[in-house]
Amino acid sequence: MKLSGIKYLADQGVENIWKNKMMAFATFCVLLISLLLVGIAGLFYINLNSMIKGLGSQNEVVVIMNVGTTEEQNSAAEAAIKELPNIDKVTFISKEDALSRQKANLPNAEKIFDEYIGTDASFMPDGFSVTVKDTDLITETTDKISAIANIQSASASPQVAEFLRELRKVVSLIAGAIIIALAVVSMIIISNTTKASVFARREEIQIMKYVGATNAFIRMPFFVEGMVTGLFAGAGAYFITWVVYRAVYNMITEQGMLMNTFGVKSLIPFSDIRLPLALAYLVFGALIGALGSVVSTRKHIDV
Repeated sequence: MKLSGIKYLADQGVENIWKNKMMAFATFCVLLISLLLVGIAGLFYINLNSMIKGLGSQNEVVVIMNVGTTEEQNSAAEAAIKELPNIDKVTFISKEDALSRQKANLPNAEKIFDEYIGTDASFMPDGFSVTVKDTDLITETTDKISAIANIQSASASPQVAEFLRELRKVVSLIAGAIIIALAVVSMIIISNTTKASVFARREEIQIMKYVGATNAFIRMPFFVEGMVTGLFAGAGAYFITWVVYRAVYNMITEQGMLMNTFGVKSLIPFSDIRLPLALAYLVFGALIGALGSVVSTRKHIDV
């Protein structure tokens, strides 16, 4: 087919959107809602998974140095910990800080501490608070930290890590099932809508077939029409998602207690996902719209 012929058919497809604006609008609305359902479900899943990981980052490894270690020995141990592959953050806890924490954790014994110990914390060991990147590897990381020189002990709670690992599995399975179900339902609805759009012009298709038009010639305008409608639906879904996502993100991040629990960086900013999200909406919208229109013409082409 010549380039001029392709341009003519493409123009016909765009023109058909205006000629059949009611059916095109119905297809646009169905595509828009379907893309929003699947897109929002996907965004909810990745943020929930990120929040669970953020909660896991609070599961720290408590490192206790030998009593009487020097500043150089503490610095060497800190550097060795930071070199391990699964380390996210290392915070030094001096013996004075450790004593203050003990007093805070045992308020009823604070008077005893003050009377018999005072401010002398020389008997206390220095230590570190270590958070890891992957809580699934917290046991292996704790063992590696324990092997570092001048470290008396390193301990964590593997039960918490195991619980979070199982929770992520359950969330992944449920979210995956929901997304697949929404995608299937959306495809069925889109298919029925495009069939109705094509059925309304079945006589036009059959006349073109009778006068000798090829299948490709007949399908091309419908392909372009579906693709353009899908692109507009994808753009609309992206804009709505952008507005809603930013509003929800700002509302949640203003809750200081919630963000301290799950981690400040647990929610994904829209700026980090805007490009892949826009691409996904546009590509899938155009693809589903185009294929739905072309497939729906098959019944009326076979005359």
